[in-house]
Amino acid sequence: MLVFVVAAAVATGLGTLALWPTEEGVTSATESAAEIGLATERYGATVQEVRDGPCSYSSDDNPRNCRHVTAVLDEGPAVGSAIALTEFDLGFAATAPRLTVDQKIILGYEPATDFYFYADADRRTPLAWLSALFAVFVIALGRRRGVLALVGMVGTVAVLVAFVAPSILDGNDPLLVAVVAASAIAFVSLYLIHGFNSTTTVALAGTLSALGLTLALSWAFFELSHFTGLASEEALTLPFITGGIDLASLILGGAVLGALGALDDITVTQAALVAELHYRNPGLGTRQLVASGVRVGREHIASTVNTLLLAYAGASFPLLMLLAVSDQSMVMVANSELIAVEIVRTLCGSIGLVAAVPITTLLAALVADPSPRPSPPAC
Repeated sequence: MLVFVVAAAVATGLGTLALWPTEEGVTSATESAAEIGLATERYGATVQEVRDGPCSYSSDDNPRNCRHVTAVLDEGPAVGSAIALTEFDLGFAATAPRLTVDQKIILGYEPATDFYFYADADRRTPLAWLSALFAVFVIALGRRRGVLALVGMVGTVAVLVAFVAPSILDGNDPLLVAVVAASAIAFVSLYLIHGFNSTTTVALAGTLSALGLTLALSWAFFELSHFTGLASEEALTLPFITGGIDLASLILGGAVLGALGALDDITVTQAALVAELHYRNPGLGTRQLVASGVRVGREHIASTVNTLLLAYAGASFPLLMLLAVSDQSMVMVANSELIAVEIVRTLCGSIGLVAAVPITTLLAALVADPSPRPSPPAC
């Protein structure tokens, strides 16, 4: 098992070096996005005035009401300037922003035309407070482990932002990049949080084994289902920004990365459970340790599988609402690529989770010494 983990570590390191981004792809994609108006500068601003009244194009024959907004820039080269935003037609109430005086917003700016426009609400402050609250809760309960867990989370985000996205934009295969990134995240997060010990190594071996199974199943059923990767708006935009990306491989890589988080949870729990059982009763044999570990793992799996389903369903809730009124059978709804991708992700990921229980439990039981240690001779 140790040879397997070391070999995986070497392969991950070599893969990271080979796929490390050059930033050329990011630069090229950024320029392409700017050319089609997708990349703009963003600055914080404060709403100064909100007034509803006739639109500039309103007439006696076609009266139209618009929302007129003036905001003061809090950031950028023109900080302190009052900007009159483009009027919002109230006839399209669903798209008109509900703004109030003194509200913090984000303005987009196009330097070529010196044009400011409303981009979004400014959510940075509540997000910062929520992040701080999350950190307090994690550290309060986990203490040192909680701090390490937060560091591991930051490391995961760094891998996704600094390695995965730029490497794919460089033209590397998205699936290969995702596999290398998933392995690197598993190594760093598990050993950082849980330490260099046999229990962590068992959990890592179980994670990599189950992840390989998930990858094989996902690849097979993505091929059989003929996914194009063009079902979402973001995927349709990508070809205009950078060419050559295999969108089907991209969503398959996303499925692999998505399965990793739940696998970590399962494998660490099972490895720690078997280690604790052996510690409490060194007389338990391998078969007894496996039986007890799998028995507890069944309860964990039953809840985790449903958690995956709800997580994917919750992320696509607006889509589910639209499909509910599409007057199509459930079979036809499931056949649509947007839904079918989530079904394949959920089921392949769940199979990997289920397999992780016996794999990790067996490895942990084999590593544990099933025989009681002899007592030292009396002096």
